[in-house]
Amino acid sequence: MRAIDCAFEFPEDNRAPVGYQKINCHMVFNVKMTLERKARYVAGGHQTEPTKDITFASVVSRDSIRIAFLVAALNDLEVLSVDISGAYLNAKAAEKVYTLAGKEFGPAKEGKVVVITRALYGLRSSGRAWRDHMAATLRDGGYSSCKVDPDVWMRPRTKPDGFKYWSYILVYTDDILIVDHEPKVAMNYLASRYT
Repeated sequence: MRAIDCAFEFPEDNRAPVGYQKINCHMVFNVKMTLERKARYVAGGHQTEPTKDITFASVVSRDSIRIAFLVAALNDLEVLSVDISGAYLNAKAAEKVYTLAGKEFGPAKEGKVVVITRALYGLRSSGRAWRDHMAATLRDGGYSSCKVDPDVWMRPRTKPDGFKYWSYILVYTDDILIVDHEPKVAMNYLASRYT
């Protein structure tokens, strides 16, 4: 649970803030194909009714990915894929929710009120909160969203030989493709903000 401590606040008076809705949360355990064990703390988002404007999160289209590979091949660009670890936890929760701490929080915190401050998996608004957070990061890095596919991010670049082209970052939730003559520059920018 230490890895996701940033997602919670414990009110000093042990009372739920006014206007917050109580939900249940639980642990989900999984074994990957590599036999690696994984545990995830998941919010019961089905218990909330957020507005539709905070729940929809788009992802890059399959056609945009194909075009990006074609552009990379035609312009002698490299393609690098990146996976953001614990992506949702970087974004603030859009819903006002709390839960009661279970055994997974340890005996000192069990039974206390826990305000969820980050976009936990399971909340209906978490996908959108993460997408908006990533969009702000890419805008800060000088990228602009494509009008045809808002999950294709681009910025003008020039190769050392003077050839001008567009550098692309394609975002599918927390999986990212970078198309650039130096994709590690963009990857290092993302690594400065995320794991």
